[in-house]
Amino acid sequence: MRILLLTPGTGNFHCGSCLHDETLVRGLREMGHDASISALYLPLVLDREDGQIDGDSVQMGGINMYLQSKSALFRHAPGFVEKMLDHPNLLRKAADRADLTSPQELGRMTEQMLLGEHGKTQHEIERLLEHLRGHDTPDIVLLNNALLLGLAEPIKAVLGCAVACTLQGEDTFIDDLPDPWRGQVWQLLADKVKDIDLFLPVSAFHGDLMAERMAIPQEKLSVVYNGIEAEHYPAQTQAPDPPVIGFLARLCPTKGLHNLVDAYIKMHERGTLGDARLLLVGAATPKNKQYTEQLRQKLQSAGIGDRVTVKHNVSFDEKIAALQRMSVLSVPATYGESFGLYVLEANACGIPAVVPDHAGLAEAIDQTAGGILYEPGGDHAGALADALTSLLADEPKRRALGKAGRSAVLDRFTADQMARQVADALESVCQAPSP
Repeated sequence: MRILLLTPGTGNFHCGSCLHDETLVRGLREMGHDASISALYLPLVLDREDGQIDGDSVQMGGINMYLQSKSALFRHAPGFVEKMLDHPNLLRKAADRADLTSPQELGRMTEQMLLGEHGKTQHEIERLLEHLRGHDTPDIVLLNNALLLGLAEPIKAVLGCAVACTLQGEDTFIDDLPDPWRGQVWQLLADKVKDIDLFLPVSAFHGDLMAERMAIPQEKLSVVYNGIEAEHYPAQTQAPDPPVIGFLARLCPTKGLHNLVDAYIKMHERGTLGDARLLLVGAATPKNKQYTEQLRQKLQSAGIGDRVTVKHNVSFDEKIAALQRMSVLSVPATYGESFGLYVLEANACGIPAVVPDHAGLAEAIDQTAGGILYEPGGDHAGALADALTSLLADEPKRRALGKAGRSAVLDRFTADQMARQVADALESVCQAPSP
């Protein structure tokens, strides 16, 4: 089966959906499928450097898309200008400004993208279609997320193939759009459901949420959980001494890093911290680094700044090394995670997770039994401090949770299983008779 995955890219940081896509394509290729991935707006930032996925080239550059959605002048720019604006280095610099990934700046562009060939970014879509015509026609195109649904109708018209779509975290971005774009985007998404043959949510929670908000029929939904290349996540052989509370996600407010810092300070103030250290690891834009530095200064003012280590934009090997140093992982996200890939990564190394009891995180812990949930409520930091204190004081429980989590990942959350389930779902669509 020839499968083309279209993904937005990020330009300057790792994101969970990018890692999902990279891992999925690797798995599909290992199964013998002709799978490829193309970045649309920004270059891909890949977790590993030993793959064959081109992370640099883009097909619908984010700068061109942004400018064309705002001004008719740029819809008629000569080809050399378009090509210049699509240069990977320029796109990365633009991404550093955050405007190309910030919901507050992308309402109009998101709306125009969903309008497809009827919108103001029609020229960029035509450029993408021209590129796709020059290659072997895929049996199916898989869109990274629902914000790309505007591509489905023109792709079907030009290539005549099926189109599927992964669902992974779109709701938070859309709900952060300013008025009037928020309501218009949700309505456009509902209108475009008819153009998609199958939706693949990464959790039952997120599938139900998006089905309700987009009016997706149940027969068009097939849940496929995230998977990781578990063979690259060795089990921790020795518990860290002193213990280490770890964080592994994008170093930004929505991942709740400030909640973890506040909980760490609260444990210190209560006298329950002991000699536990704090290890903060993850992707970071320049704006995220400013946020992280503010938190570091807060820890310094509390008298525990020397216990904290921060690592930005680590390589895959550095990420594995960081996981091996953790006693427990906590990512106290402030929004409804569609699943929480970091739970699988920690569990694969035998490290339990402590996460808030909501959204896809609750489902992840329920599926892996590799951690504990706490009720964020009104005193988020206090509830998290209680949960961390309890688990750090109970080494047998930590070991048992870590063992259960690793067993679950190896049994049900591998890249091979994710790829196999996605392939089976896509094949059912490709083999279905045309309506």
